[in-house]
Amino acid sequence: MMIDDVMTIKEACQRWGLGNTTVRQACTGQKGGLPRFQKGEFRQSGSTWLITVDGMTRVFGEEPKG
Repeated sequence: MMIDDVMTIKEACQRWGLGNTTVRQACTGQKGGLPRFQKGEFRQSGSTWLITVDGMTRVFGEEPKG
């Protein structure tokens, strides 16, 4: 289901075991750099960042199991 392929930064951090800043900077870019996510892998909805599972996998690798 398509809705299961999108998550917030908080959920992405929990699922991948990453810090909030790490994932947020992948959305916004670090120190004036470009975002690590590509168009269609992330977007901001109000104050909430939404990220696709495909984007997380491409940037950070497969989701850890267990």
